[in-house]
Parts: sequence; C-alpha cells; structure tokens
Amino acid sequence: MTLGKPVTKAVIPAAGLGTRFLPATKAMPKEMLPVVDRPAIQYVVEEAVRAGLTDLLMITGRQKRALEDHFDREPHLERTLELKGDLDRLDAVRHASRLGPLHYVRQGDPKGLGHAVLCARQHVGDEPFAVLLGDDLIDERDELLSTMIEVQARTGGSVIALIEVDPTEISAYGCADVSPVEGQDHVRVNCLVEKPSIADAPSNLAVIGRYVLHPAVFDVLEETRPGRGGEIQLTDALQTLASSDCEGGGVYGVVFKGRRYDTGDKLSYLKAVISIASERVEFGEELKAWMKAFVS
Repeated sequence: MTLGKPVTKAVIPAAGLGTRFLPATKAMPKEMLPVVDRPAIQYVVEEAVRAGLTDLLMITGRQKRALEDHFDREPHLERTLELKGDLDRLDAVRHASRLGPLHYVRQGDPKGLGHAVLCARQHVGDEPFAVLLGDDLIDERDELLSTMIEVQARTGGSVIALIEVDPTEISAYGCADVSPVEGQDHVRVNCLVEKPSIADAPSNLAVIGRYVLHPAVFDVLEETRPGRGGEIQLTDALQTLASSDCEGGGVYGVVFKGRRYDTGDKLSYLKAVISIASERVEFGEELKAWMKAFVS
C-alpha cells in the first residue's frame, strides 16, 4: 500500500533532441539554453528542491554531458573567481552544484515521454514520484508542485497539472475532461486526449509538464503500445489509470492559474526570457523602459 508514502523523488526527462532550436542545439542540449543567466534546466531543478524533493533523477541521452557538468563542481573556475574576489558569481556557480544529489540514466532510444518515465522505474521503486518537464518553467512565486504533492497524498492516485487555454490552441496539448470534486480544490480526470482537434476536444483544459504519479504507472507503461507519433505516450498510460479501480488508480488535476513560461518553441522561449528578465532587480526597469522605446 503506497498511500501515505511521502514524495521525495523527482524525474526530469531531458533526452529530447531539441530539433526546433537547431542549429543552436546541434552541439548543446536544448535544456542548457539560457533563460537570462541560468540554463532552463536549472529553473526546473530549483523548483523540485523548493517543493522538498531530495532525490533527483535526470533522464538523458547522447550529447547531454553538459547537463551533468553544469550541476557538478568546477574547482578551477571557482578558484579563479575566488582569487578575483568575484564572490557573487562564485556563489551563483556553486549554487548549481549544491541543489542536491542528482542521478542520471540514459534513455537509449527516443521512444517518447512514457518510455522516458519508464526508464526511471528501478530508481523510483515503489513510491509516488514527481515528473517535471523542462519546457515548462513555473514562476517561483507561484505554488504548483507542492499543491500537487498534497493532492496525491490525499487521493492516493496520480495528479496532473492543467491550465485553461484558448480553445483554438488546445490541439497543441493533451486535453482533459474533468469533473469537480465536492469540497476540494482539485478535479477528477475522466478522460485524456492527446492533441485533439478543436472539434473533438472535451474541454479547454490543457495538460502541462508537471505530474505526481503513483508507481502503478510503471506497470501500465510496460503494457502501453506506441501511440501518437509512434511513441509511448504518458497520456495513454494515465488514461488507463483514470478508469482503473485498482490500487493507484484514479487521476486528478490541479488547475494552475499562476505564471508559466513555455520554452518549447522559439517565440515562447523569447517571451519567457523577456518576462523573467523584466522582473530582475538589477536591470528589469531599464529593460522595460528600453522595450517601451523600442516598440514606439
């Protein structure tokens, strides 16, 4: 019985090729693209740590060594900064290596998100766990992951994050049909559809890249056949769990109304950089003044 076990582990899939950002990602992982002065993946790791997760597993692939290097110590660089008295940058460099123990597993074949999650099975074991996708950056001032962890503890099932989108945009997302749960701040997921047409979408609630999953998902993923795009879809496995009465069955949703930045395509990535940079104390006001002048 896994109900009541605390969530301490996070799985961060980072094996994608990043083809939408070529040629920038020819020799550099897309997760290392900078958002102001930190790589996108660092925001995700920091979010997991803020939520109290202490055991982090990154699912990587070929040419992803830079991810491991970023979260490792770099004694020569640290010593150089220390001798120069550049203590602010020294602290920033050390911060990344102090975020917690990170483990790495390679996804040998790019068979989709469901397969990437399945690669974590041996590490996760028989515990509920979080999955954080690097394309979604959640503003650190807004609660999401900790709320999802609480809902998982109360329900004993799996929990997904949802946002309301314009109905014309729903075909770019997984879409959820939900029912309210009386007296609760979460909803019950009845059905999930991966990237439906506008006409076939059951709602305008889109699935975003945060999950807190019951370990029963691993058995389901083992039996899940490739779906859309010839890949093993996590959405298909969650659909099976949503209609299951067995232990670990049931899927619930938290509708997020906070600030989310999508770094999954070029325009959205640029918006994320500008949004976050405009709120930085050291140059945010100057940037906003420049943007006003530039637009005019």
